[in-house]
Amino acid sequence: MAASSALRVILGSSSASRRLILSEMGYQFTLLSADIDEKEIRKEKPEELVVALAHAKADAILEKMKNNGMMKEILDSQDTTLMITADQVVVHDGVIREKPSSPEEARGFIKGYSESHAATIGSVLVTNVKTGARREGWDKAEVYFHKIPDEVVESLIEEGNVFYVAGGLLVEHPLTSPLVEAIVGTIDSVMGLPKALTEKLIKESLSEP
Repeated sequence: MAASSALRVILGSSSASRRLILSEMGYQFTLLSADIDEKEIRKEKPEELVVALAHAKADAILEKMKNNGMMKEILDSQDTTLMITADQVVVHDGVIREKPSSPEEARGFIKGYSESHAATIGSVLVTNVKTGARREGWDKAEVYFHKIPDEVVESLIEEGNVFYVAGGLLVEHPLTSPLVEAIVGTIDSVMGLPKALTEKLIKESLSEP
């Protein structure tokens, strides 16, 4: 078991994939969401953008914790509390893609993955809530698809999950997983929370004086 009674973990995300991955890693955690306007933060490089968004999410959640009394409870406790925030974008043909905002945009995104591969750039930020110390990193993976049939594209749009993920990119979905030709990197990185990076940042945070 990765977590102990002396460690409290907060996952600052509403992503079902990240919840699943962190559970698979053996951690028990509390869920909090940031509710920020991600489009207000702009960076030219995808790596810088996802790291900046992870920091913005952490800032928003810390503010929420101050207002609801959770921060006082943590500061009064002997336990170490670590908060994990993350963000992800898809890069396709050199263009950064976030969550699609319309069926037309989603359709264009998904059809494009039949033509050329997509890269996922994902950040992880681990914040020691008591000390304020932060450890950050990012990971990259590439996804290659076979041709995605139009009926699959339309089914995905109608179902709606594509609107909640960067680039409308779903690799673990029953309709799309058979169409994945290859993944360079790890599936957990593509799904939004790279396990090895997350574990490394947690260990680094716990080893700080």
